[in-house]
Parts: sequence; C-alpha cells; structure tokens
Amino acid sequence: MQRYRSYFCLSCSRPLLFPPIVVPTEYRNFQRPREAFLMSIAVIAFYVFSFAVIASALMVVASKNPVHSVLFLISTFIAAAGLFVLMGAEYLAMVLVVVYVGAVAVLFLFVVMMLDVDFVELKQGFLQYLPFGGAVAVLVVVELIMVVSVWAFPSDADLALAHPSPTAAQTVADPNGPTNIEAIGLILYTDYVHYFQIAGIILLVAMIGAIVLTFRTRDGVKKQDAAAQVGRKREDGVELVDLPTGQGLS
Repeated sequence: MQRYRSYFCLSCSRPLLFPPIVVPTEYRNFQRPREAFLMSIAVIAFYVFSFAVIASALMVVASKNPVHSVLFLISTFIAAAGLFVLMGAEYLAMVLVVVYVGAVAVLFLFVVMMLDVDFVELKQGFLQYLPFGGAVAVLVVVELIMVVSVWAFPSDADLALAHPSPTAAQTVADPNGPTNIEAIGLILYTDYVHYFQIAGIILLVAMIGAIVLTFRTRDGVKKQDAAAQVGRKREDGVELVDLPTGQGLS
C-alpha cells in the first residue's frame, strides 16, 4: 500500500495528495561528480604505486649492480609510503621515508659505494651454490603456498576484537575522531606498553655495549686526551734550537 504525501493548497483551501517519488535503483548510489573524480584519482594512484612497488622490488633482486639495487630499494620504500598515505596512515608513511629511506637505505648505499667489491670473483662461485639456493627458493615458495591456502578473512567481530581503537579508514571517515598519530599512540602506550618498554631497554643496552667496546683500552691504538692537550705548556710543545749559519737540522 502506497502512502501519499499530503500538502495544503492555500489558493483552493483543500488538501492535495501526491504519490511518493520513486527513485530508480541505478540512481540510488549516485555520487556527485567531484566525489567520483576524487575516487578515480585514488584508484589510479593505488594502481600506480602498487605497480611501482612490485617492479622496484623485482629490480632490487634482478639488478646486477648493487648500487642500482639500493636505488630501486629506495624507490620501493617511497612507493610503499604512497600506499600508506592512500590508506590514511600518513604517520607510517613519514616514518618509512625518514627512517628507512633517509637512514637505512642511504647507509646501505654509502657502504656499497665505499667497499671495493670484486664482482667477477663473486660470480665465479655462483654455480657452486646454485643447487642449495634453488632448494631454499623451492622451500620458500612451498611455504608461501601453504600460508595462502589456509588464509581466511576475519569477520567483523574478530576485527572489532583485534582492533578496539578506530582503524585508519574509520579515522579518515570521521574527521572529529582521533588522528592517525593519536590512534597509534593509544595502541602503543596501552595494549603494547610493556613490549615498547622492553624494546627500549634492549636498544639502551645495545647502545651502552657499543660505547663500552669503542672506548676500551687497546695496545697500539692512539687515543686523544683532551685534558692533556688543554693543559700542555709552551715548553712542552716548542723547542728553540740555535743553529750555526749555513747549516740545517739533521
């Protein structure tokens, strides 16, 4: 039974009945042109970044020059950061660019460029280790197939239990909610606070160990003594010699 909408006509002083407006199904999910344009840009950017990540990762392994491999690794990190931005995880994108590209990848590049590696000598033992490398590669492929074959997508209840805080997509969809950095801090300092403290202690112990090993006393190694340099007198560093005319120091 259809419900008619009633309106009151002021000119004729009687109610008017109009049937309800039926919207076709193909127009119910209609998006405005600007929103559809933005969605198309996001989809195109996703495919571009995904192709860049896969291609750069393959070139990291397939490149014969290690310098080129490190450069392709940097390209992989930058493209992965673009995917993080599309997911709404801009903080992870910034960490990926600043930490991995700005520190780790550049350090790899400097080490590779400073080392005098004889690539001809390295290629001579390739066939010797080919059976072992092939066996390891087959084992890794079998493990990946086993993992993918038993993969199951979690339900909404499992996702809500695993992620009590808003996800990145929900944060983007709700501008009034917590930001990406606030959500990461909330999870990091509540659910994983003990693991975070343990990781900090391990890094502190590693830093102290590196300092102790660096400043230990070793024979035959010259060490700078700043106190002795500052407290040195003029007589300790300057020697006056009276040389005869026409002769020099021997």
